Amino acid sequence: MLISFEGIEGSGKSTQILKFKEYLERENFATHIFREPGGCAFSEVLRTAILNSQVPIHPLSEAYLFASSRSQLLFEKILPILNASPKNVVLLDRFIDSSLVYQGIARKLGIATILGIHSHYPLNTFPALTFYLQIEPKTSFERQQLRGGKADYFEQESLDFHQKIANGFNEIAQKFPARIKTINATQSIEAVHAEIVQIWSQHKI
Repeated sequence: MLISFEGIEGSGKSTQILKFKEYLERENFATHIFREPGGCAFSEVLRTAILNSQVPIHPLSEAYLFASSRSQLLFEKILPILNASPKNVVLLDRFIDSSLVYQGIARKLGIATILGIHSHYPLNTFPALTFYLQIEPKTSFERQQLRGGKADYFEQESLDFHQKIANGFNEIAQKFPARIKTINATQSIEAVHAEIVQIWSQHKI
């Protein structure tokens, strides 16, 4: 099964992915984690190019760069893993919904444009389940400040842009409610994890 985790910066995706991986492995699933963009050598090069860019990237260029990274990751890593065994689970830190939100909504390319790019193999592979960790941009900025470090290409955007991202994720979650499960990520780490496990248990049945 392919499962993605989505949310704005500071929503706790990395923490929850690791906790869910530990849970799945106790349940005897072989679990593999990949991040987007990245996950394989080719895609990591694109990640560096995007996140370290010192000049604005055209929205369509953004969309195709992310699609190129995703396509290679699917071809090289994800699909071979999923096809190898029904006990294999892939957990993704971001996937198509980030493109729908960042480039489709916030950059105003349109959801249809992003879905059109993803209509071809292997990009027409969608997650079976997506956990959307929902927080407000204000909480995101506070958590990023506590985390420290240099802000990347997207983290340097204005609060208004991050509000568009948050609104975009809410919109996408409403469009695909059967797949995207919204979780209040302002709860404790354990409470969020427990909700993820509960949703997973219901979904796999």
